[in-house]
Amino acid sequence: MQFLSSIESTLPILFIIALGYGLRKKGWFADSFGGNISKLILNIALPAGIFVSILKYLTRDKLFSLSGGLVYFVLATLLAYAVAFLLVKVLKVRRGRRGVFINVIVNANTIFIGLPLNVALFGEVSLPYFLVCYLVNTVSTWTIGAWLIANDDPTVDANTRQGSFDLKKLLTPPIIGAILAFVFLLADIPLPTFVNSTLGYVGELVTPLALIYVGIVLADAGLKSIHFDRDATVALIGRFILMPGLTIGLILFGAGSLGSLPPTEAYTLIVQSAVPALAVLPILAHAANGDVEYATNVVTTSTLLFIIVIPIVNAILPLIA
Repeated sequence: MQFLSSIESTLPILFIIALGYGLRKKGWFADSFGGNISKLILNIALPAGIFVSILKYLTRDKLFSLSGGLVYFVLATLLAYAVAFLLVKVLKVRRGRRGVFINVIVNANTIFIGLPLNVALFGEVSLPYFLVCYLVNTVSTWTIGAWLIANDDPTVDANTRQGSFDLKKLLTPPIIGAILAFVFLLADIPLPTFVNSTLGYVGELVTPLALIYVGIVLADAGLKSIHFDRDATVALIGRFILMPGLTIGLILFGAGSLGSLPPTEAYTLIVQSAVPALAVLPILAHAANGDVEYATNVVTTSTLLFIIVIPIVNAILPLIA
């Protein structure tokens, strides 16, 4: 059951990547199409999708009553950032890859893979616990994560980058979308149905277009670009071993001092900590003149490996709580 659920949640991702790959090989997409997709996603579709999804999955009551699991997941995320920064220094990861490398370790594809998988494994009773992971992951991705990639532009002089703070790189369209969503949420401002529907339709473009973009990059680079070099391997170990390990360790430590979490809550935090890398990483890397092929490689390989990883994670869950 768990193995089938992991396959069912990842096969659509792989098929859409294959679609983009095949259509690019057939010459359906012009050379400029990938860049056009990138602009559409980052500036229009992604802000709309984040805005709608926050209002869809959160309410004021849910936001104020998020469980104790929030502390565990926030701490796991912060510790993962610290370890990822250390690994960047120790391994001397080159500019253009650093932001993506850190994001692979810390941030996950919670909505498009994590949500359906969680419901399939634990039922809708787990949704309040999933919202903890979603909130932390969304804030982390579109503040620290996106900023790290934007400031990893290899075409920008290092001294210039360190000597100035560009607010525009922090206030990106996606994070503005998130801020506006929380304003509407906290102020309890009703959103007209036609506006919600319009933004919802536009937001739903993000995942298929991002995955088609991954397929286009794979087609241009060749399937040989899918490989396990040092930077990719360490990032994947961080995503599938380090992040779940930190989450498990904090839950076990907290059980001895703060009291144990309900089993479904603990299981949800652990499973969400092992979800594959964000599909939009190649888009973010492209916008920052980063290593798009590296970002595409880790997104594709993490999605493929997830089919194997998640049954292993689920096998050890009964030992945790």
